Amino acid sequence: MKYWRRIIRLAAGILWTSITSGPEVFAQTVVRGDIKDASTGQPVEDVSVYFKGGNGVLSKTDGTFVLTTANTKLATVQFSHVGYTTVTRTIAPGKDQTVSVQLALAGQLQNIVITARGKGKYRNKGNPAVELIRKVIDHKAVNRVGSYQYLQYQEYEKMECSLTKQPEKLMNSKLFKNFKFMFENRDTTILPGKALLPIYLEETAYQRYFRKDPGKEKSYVLSKREVNYGEYLDMRGIKNYLNRLYMPVDVYDNNIALLSTQFMSPIADLAPTFYLFYIQDTTEVDGIRLVRMNFYPRNPNDLLFKGTLWITLDGQYAIQKVDFGVSKYANLNWARDVHIRQNFERGTDQRYHIKYSEILAEFSLLKSSSGGIMGERAVTYSNYVINQPAPDSVYKGPSEVVLAAAPAQTDSVLYAARGKALSPVEARIYTNIDSLQNMKSFKRTLDYATLLLAGYKRSGPWFEVGPVSAFYSFNPVEGFRLRFGGRSLPSLSKTFYTETYVAYGFKDQQVKYFLSATYALNHRTIYDYPFNYIQASFQHDTKIPGQDLQFVQEDNFLLSFKRGDNNKWLYNDIFKLNYVREFGRGLSYNFGFKYWKQVPAGDIDYEKVEAVDSMDIPYVTTAELSADFRWAPNEQFYQGKVYRIPIFNKYPIFEIKYSQGIKGLAGGQYNYGNLWGSAYKRFYLGQLGYSDVTLEGGYILGKIPFPLLDIHRANQTYAYQLNSYNLMDFMEFVSDHYGALNVDQNFGGFFFNKIPLLKRLRLREVGSAKILFGGIRDENNPDKTPGLFKFPTYATGDPSTYSLDGRPYIEVSGGIGNIFKVVRVDYVRRLTYLSHPFVDQWGIRVRTKFEF
Repeated sequence: MKYWRRIIRLAAGILWTSITSGPEVFAQTVVRGDIKDASTGQPVEDVSVYFKGGNGVLSKTDGTFVLTTANTKLATVQFSHVGYTTVTRTIAPGKDQTVSVQLALAGQLQNIVITARGKGKYRNKGNPAVELIRKVIDHKAVNRVGSYQYLQYQEYEKMECSLTKQPEKLMNSKLFKNFKFMFENRDTTILPGKALLPIYLEETAYQRYFRKDPGKEKSYVLSKREVNYGEYLDMRGIKNYLNRLYMPVDVYDNNIALLSTQFMSPIADLAPTFYLFYIQDTTEVDGIRLVRMNFYPRNPNDLLFKGTLWITLDGQYAIQKVDFGVSKYANLNWARDVHIRQNFERGTDQRYHIKYSEILAEFSLLKSSSGGIMGERAVTYSNYVINQPAPDSVYKGPSEVVLAAAPAQTDSVLYAARGKALSPVEARIYTNIDSLQNMKSFKRTLDYATLLLAGYKRSGPWFEVGPVSAFYSFNPVEGFRLRFGGRSLPSLSKTFYTETYVAYGFKDQQVKYFLSATYALNHRTIYDYPFNYIQASFQHDTKIPGQDLQFVQEDNFLLSFKRGDNNKWLYNDIFKLNYVREFGRGLSYNFGFKYWKQVPAGDIDYEKVEAVDSMDIPYVTTAELSADFRWAPNEQFYQGKVYRIPIFNKYPIFEIKYSQGIKGLAGGQYNYGNLWGSAYKRFYLGQLGYSDVTLEGGYILGKIPFPLLDIHRANQTYAYQLNSYNLMDFMEFVSDHYGALNVDQNFGGFFFNKIPLLKRLRLREVGSAKILFGGIRDENNPDKTPGLFKFPTYATGDPSTYSLDGRPYIEVSGGIGNIFKVVRVDYVRRLTYLSHPFVDQWGIRVRTKFEF
């Protein structure tokens, strides 16, 4: 009897469990399937697939998905993706089912199927869609803003960045327990199925003026507000970088700059060659008939858009609305969703003016990750005043002016400009970040992050130690080298700064050191643009002749690894006194004094020949005054801990410098003049990528020994250096007059995208050509003029230093970039002076670079 009672109790327990919790345990709902683009038939990845009111997933690369839930009350699944119309499907709870979904571009009818691509060959000739696009192209000049003589308007701009996935592990870790209030400020209304966590917000209200002749654009900042993370981050640099990624879009331009690259506009002059166009239907807005036209890239891997245009049929063939995105197959890094929407309104002159523009882009370091960063730039335009000239005084001065009253009227002006209040989530960003930067735990976290990324670590409230990458290195002269140093922080003083280090070589058993002191005349941190300071420094250290690295310390550990004989070194005593001044229009100057005592080391000897006698010279001393002028219009950069990192744009950079050596001044031994100049520009070539071109030249006046000539920048490391000659040996060539051309070309994958086996790897073709002309006048040539220093030689007696003998030095390279999205590998070939001993005729060089 007891046995049966146990069985009955067990059965009753099982029955009760199945009644109370059965739907949640046994009745699992499974929805699986695939998602395709309604027009192209291509699979769509990263689509948000979610139960309405429940959990969700993202579709895979092939467009497939599997969505499960134990909640049988959920009977609706939604499919959402930026740029597409959201699709809703009703499913059967508690069952395993398959669903196939086709997503149409936003605004596109769900039942429209474009069949022209599948029936016969697409042709431009006789195609009404192409004929209409050509009319739009022909009318671009009269429809764009530049056709007006005068134009005034107001503009409100909002730049926002948000995390697209809640960092659960960070929220639950002890390290971030004090920051939970940040993670709770989420917005679920912008992207369906995603909870956005805002981390950056900037708002600006402008009054804009445009004048066609003489050409001038002027902007007045009426009000501005932005988050500030404090001294650890260069907020101005971050803003510059975001502005570079999300540049204002003008659909009437041939090329649209976006994500640090350029995309061909769908109404560019050559658009019919690269795009496919299909008329979808017609509609009517404000009494004007519009054609709704879809467009797609002929090659989805190229840097092109896909989307929809609304074109007016009033004889102006203007754009009334655009809605487009970037193909997921385009050769881009990190970007998972890029979408642009613009609306135009009809003005009093019956022309269409832009009213609203929005750029959305989501980035993720890992393609498989469902989380990333969503960036948004939303701009509203209003109060157009057409062809009414403003007073000439309005256009005078710099192109942008921040009004003095802007900080005092931030809230009221921004509210009027945006036309509505910020959402509660957006409004809390400012207060949340203000709270963060006052928290000791947050400052400590950024302190360690700065050590990891920049190599500097705070040591007390007024001093930081670094850079870590230079603490240990080695070379043939010093052997193992240890270095320790640091610099003062703005918290000590915003007027006076110091920097120092001490180093020791275990082979030469000598101590090296450096000390500098800077006084900021504008009483601002010297790491903040624009500079205005006086700086004095003294350095006793080693140096490779001719080396002038831009974005890395010369004694960086990784640069210790070099090829061939690299035993040409100097011991230097260098004192500098400089006055540096920058202006807001890209102008700057640097007036300086330099005392330099150089003592040869390693394989270098200073040997002077007089008739048949020779004598060793222990050192060379010079004292010179210099003036350096630089013009970089619209220059942008991120101010790092050690170097400024340029944010390249289409504008050129010019620099000219003159140095005058004075014999007898502070022990200087020579009179000479040295004139040097350079010009740099990035040329954007549309679908062919971009080309960085640098012209450089120098001329030395006077009779001087070879250590004071121009020693051309060589590179004996295994890293590819953009501004050096990568197969030239150290101190191989010297000149007293020279000219140089350096061309570095990035094709952006234009050719690889056409090769089936390579296009999925998203590799990019790169190449370069470096040409150096120059020579030495007889008065500075030791073979023709007695009393000069002999050129150094190898231990074998072969010469190791030469002058260019009327032939140019040429090296070229070709390579593959974007390997693992950050690595560039070049095959470098030297084309001239191949008979020099111990030189390499070719080599493989590697460079890392983060780019989109």
